[in-house]
Amino acid sequence: MVLPVREFSARGYRSLQRIHYPMSRLDVFVGANGVGKSNLYRALELLRAAAANSLGADLARERLKLALWAGPRGQGPARIRLSAGFSEPGSSELAYRYEVEVGYPPCGSGAFSSEPHVKTELLTYLGGSRPVRLMERDGAMVRARDDNGRPVEVEIDLLASETVLGRLQDPSRFPGLDLVRRTLLAWRFYHSLRTDADSPLRKPCVAVAAPTLASDGANLAAVFATLAEIRQDTLELDRSIDRAFPGAVLNPLIGDLARFTMSFPEFPHREFEASELSDGTLRFLGLAGALMAYRLPPFIALNEPESSLHPDLMAPLAEMIVDAARRTQVWLVTHSERLARAIEASGEGAVRTVVKREGATTIEGLTLIGTFRDDD
Repeated sequence: MVLPVREFSARGYRSLQRIHYPMSRLDVFVGANGVGKSNLYRALELLRAAAANSLGADLARERLKLALWAGPRGQGPARIRLSAGFSEPGSSELAYRYEVEVGYPPCGSGAFSSEPHVKTELLTYLGGSRPVRLMERDGAMVRARDDNGRPVEVEIDLLASETVLGRLQDPSRFPGLDLVRRTLLAWRFYHSLRTDADSPLRKPCVAVAAPTLASDGANLAAVFATLAEIRQDTLELDRSIDRAFPGAVLNPLIGDLARFTMSFPEFPHREFEASELSDGTLRFLGLAGALMAYRLPPFIALNEPESSLHPDLMAPLAEMIVDAARRTQVWLVTHSERLARAIEASGEGAVRTVVKREGATTIEGLTLIGTFRDDD
């Protein structure tokens, strides 16, 4: 079991001075260059990094000094605070909330003077009559409730840059912690589906069942083959490809390796290998693999999927995104008004405009408590 995400908060990260967003099945974000759309996307990636125990390393690669909110702030040290709230499947009520806070190490603390340190972590169960802290971390001190509901101090070899969420892997003793970690690790982010000559999308891959597209698309051929050979149903995939490229046919092929070719009506006696396809065609196929796979992840985030695509492909791309949102949650950041409006015209999802005010990223109509004025 994995959990639907219902809310997301970020404070002190890049242009995200303070933002609290209520998640839906399909959230679409449009806005001008430089308003911070990608920072919203990246903050969600950092929550997954907390579950993978790579949050400190990821922020170090960004350089913590650059990742911190650069605008004015009140009293207290500079910190990045991220949180996500989850519900039980089939419910809209919050059941769990995970929070993590990262900042600079203490002065004179050692050789890694700019290493991001995890200051606090908190996992709260919200599904009962009152909130219950399932895990609490303050510096090196870690407390958690075991499977009997008893609060215990946890002895764990924990570096300051590591997260309890990523390190404390004992599902039988701490089932709530394990459930939230597995949920976050199942999220997928698709923003680097390369289409250059050495792109993984262009290469054959191991011929093994692939229910979900890898983040880099390296198993795309196996994803198509899984639909053809295991589900034995490529009707929706074929329809999307025909809508995008009228008369074209995708041909999944399985031998020692999985690969695929495409045929086009203007070349009836020729099949084109993945290595021969145009960047736009290949990128559309990669997105089709992400959005139409045999088993979708519980949360898919797409960052500017329209790159390299002809404007005429926005309508079929919108259809794939809307269809995917009926099976999972989708978060879309786009520069394409055409794509956003095509999704909006379907009557599905929420299209939001991202703006920047006094250097801080916000969303039109969003209040500080995470509601929209047009919903009130």
